[in-house]
Amino acid sequence: MYQFSYAEIQTDSIADAKDRERQLLTRSIDLLSTARKSGAGSPQAVEAIHFMNRIWTSFMEDLGSTENELPVELRANLISIGLWLLREGEAVRQGQSQNFEGLIEVSQIIRDGIQ
Repeated sequence: MYQFSYAEIQTDSIADAKDRERQLLTRSIDLLSTARKSGAGSPQAVEAIHFMNRIWTSFMEDLGSTENELPVELRANLISIGLWLLREGEAVRQGQSQNFEGLIEVSQIIRDGIQ
């Protein structure tokens, strides 16, 4: 009978978490792309901004945790990016901006950087 080591289980768990993060960001990008075509006041835009807010709020909560093992500087940078996404998303939601492209591009960069 084969027994998994703690390190193997932990590595699998981290890989699964990163995969889930990539999937969430991909879903957010897809929603934002649809919203860009529909316009800032559309139901699609409301859904996309709401989804993006939920995942980035969760990401930032995790990044702010002392249990997060990413380097402190990287965590701080990602939190700053998250805050920008939330502010820009709110501007889009309020009709003060149409910057779906910026939200999409930043989300793609973060998604593609998850290894």
